[in-house]
Amino acid sequence: MLKTTPLAAAVMAIFATPLYAQTAAPNAPAGTQVAQAPAGTPDAKTASDGAAAADGSAPGATLPAVKVTGQTDANDDFQPEMSSVGAKIPTALRDIPQAAVVVPKAVLQSQAASSFTDALRNVPGITIAAAEGGSIGNNINLRGFSARTDIYLDGFRDRGQYYRDTFNLESIDVLYGPSSLYFGRGSTGGVINQVSKQPTLKPRADVSVQAGTSDRYRTTVDLNQPITDTSAFRINAFGQSLGSTRDVMKSKDYGVAPEVKFGIGTPTEITLSALIQHNRDQPDYGVPSLNGHPASVVGPSTFYGFTNDRTIQDVQTFSARIKHRFNENVTLSNQTQYSHYSTDVRASNPAAVLTGPLATSPALSNGNFTTLSPSQLFVRMQGKDRVINDHSIYNTTELETKFATGFLKHDLLTGVDLSHETYGNQSYTATTPGLPSNTIAIVPLLNPPYVPTPSNLQITRGNLAESSANGIGIYANDTVSIGQHWKVVGGVRWDRYEASINNSINAPGYAAQTNFFTSVRGGVIWQPTDWQSYYVSYGTSFDPSLEALTLTNGQQGLPPVHNKSYEVGSKWDLLGGGLSLTQSLFNIEQTNARTQNVDGTYTLDGNIRVRGYQLGVAGRITNKWQVFGGYTYMDGEIVEARDGTQGNVPANTPRNMLTLWTTYAITPQWEIGGGPVYTGPRYAATNNRVEVPGYTRWDAMAAYHQKHYDVQLNLINLTNKHYFDQVIASDGGRAVPAQGRTFLATVNYRFY
Repeated sequence: MLKTTPLAAAVMAIFATPLYAQTAAPNAPAGTQVAQAPAGTPDAKTASDGAAAADGSAPGATLPAVKVTGQTDANDDFQPEMSSVGAKIPTALRDIPQAAVVVPKAVLQSQAASSFTDALRNVPGITIAAAEGGSIGNNINLRGFSARTDIYLDGFRDRGQYYRDTFNLESIDVLYGPSSLYFGRGSTGGVINQVSKQPTLKPRADVSVQAGTSDRYRTTVDLNQPITDTSAFRINAFGQSLGSTRDVMKSKDYGVAPEVKFGIGTPTEITLSALIQHNRDQPDYGVPSLNGHPASVVGPSTFYGFTNDRTIQDVQTFSARIKHRFNENVTLSNQTQYSHYSTDVRASNPAAVLTGPLATSPALSNGNFTTLSPSQLFVRMQGKDRVINDHSIYNTTELETKFATGFLKHDLLTGVDLSHETYGNQSYTATTPGLPSNTIAIVPLLNPPYVPTPSNLQITRGNLAESSANGIGIYANDTVSIGQHWKVVGGVRWDRYEASINNSINAPGYAAQTNFFTSVRGGVIWQPTDWQSYYVSYGTSFDPSLEALTLTNGQQGLPPVHNKSYEVGSKWDLLGGGLSLTQSLFNIEQTNARTQNVDGTYTLDGNIRVRGYQLGVAGRITNKWQVFGGYTYMDGEIVEARDGTQGNVPANTPRNMLTLWTTYAITPQWEIGGGPVYTGPRYAATNNRVEVPGYTRWDAMAAYHQKHYDVQLNLINLTNKHYFDQVIASDGGRAVPAQGRTFLATVNYRFY
């Protein structure tokens, strides 16, 4: 029997003709989205002739495609049509020559997804890394590469180390592949942009109250109020107290996001906004590894740490934007954003696994393989105390012009990015007298005690890292329409990135570098009909050594790492435009990856490559049945390396990932839904010594809808699956157990 690889099967699928692409049921129920058949088909001819008989137009005249939405509420639609992440201005997804996923607010509300991490479960190719040392907060991997500094808020880099919430988000937009053309440094696997809610001229107030098992309570408020005929004010706020199926874990957070917009619908619009958020959470550094896997013998609720550990985070972000439309062809905009992030951490983590209860007991290594019983093993607890302060100010000026040169139509975007960033990280060493430096306690692997930190703990000030960076980027991107069916996208960007770091103790004491880089992007789009789009694209990006304003000794003299991506894909709008189907083949390669030599120095002679296939679906199968999901296949390999990892799989890069969420309206009032999230096995570190098992998690929901209120029930992890959600390479490879079965009840009330 002939066997077909996933990539070969994907190639055939991309170019296969969808047999039922524009077939609409002849007796479609009210509310079904209907579009006319593409011009030139027999159905289009019949439709145009029928229209001529009805309105008196000439026989054979072709009418434009019409999309009719019946009794559906756009706020409840799973199918996004536009994204600002692919071109920094709202662009139809079919006109972006790269894979992009937009997770709309309707999906998040249906899933009761309140955290940034929960929201990203809807995006194939994203895996979560646990907090570690100086990397507190949301640590994301995208298509096998770290995206911690590739998270954006309304188009600006959201570089702070904090746990983000969805209370003020309209959507989360993800663009895959190197994209330094628009975003500057980073974006190896892609970028993630949080899109904030905007004031509108329609008054409305929404209040949501939620309660759940494990002492989970949450309230959100969304108030929108017009001020004049062309201005409005909107404020979103939340507060929550969350327990967990994990022992000891708890968090208390709140936030507010006010925004005012002037000149709505006029040539000049001015928007002022802010995000103020406070988190007080229990840090969770997971469980150690044992015999090449996370130590599942300790049970899913076991917590390693002290009861008075805490992470305190404060975020203040302020933005101002002015946009002036000179005419329908020329628009100029300028936006400034200032952010301050502070993180105060008192935390402890399970470090080495020991073969005895004494500080002199030997430590396991290389995956912690042992024949000893888990009851004979112990864990060294270390401190991760630190105070982190991030400041950033960004300014972007963009000019969009539309014009024609002969038969070519241009949509040209030019811009200038300016940035200034500072970073400070003061670490501390915590030691209990009688134990080795930076050792707080030695606890049993099984049933560690839940107690406060020792009263005689000695805290010593450690290294203070202080960094700053200045950047300037100048870019231009042109989308050229050639007739009705072809578009060519091309752009170039020049960056200057100057950064320095000073360490009080660690090496290097001081380091500075100035990087210059030119990024390019190109793509060709073929759209034979109004429901089909096929593309090929190429893009590049760069990663300086001081990209995150932190530096490993030995890398200070290295030039930036280069990344490039090739992609081919298709985007279809099926079932009368109600259902979007996307798929792509991609190849991302880091051609001069940093690799460590035997003597501890680093050189740029490594090579990391991730190839794969991605499938996405979003929209309505019928007017009652919605779906949102995706699948990705990632074949990651460290092609070249000097540190012994050549031939291995990059850390936190599973081969297969699947996410699917679907809802069905049984009646106009009653709705049910659910779906799985699957992540295949992955390695905690590039040495591939600790493998984290794959898992499938199932969620479900039921809701009762009325005009002014909803009652919604969500069951998270309904089978109570024990799996590991986040991984980190440190200490041989640690993993964080996921939340167990959780029941949530939500009441939403709307004031019109």
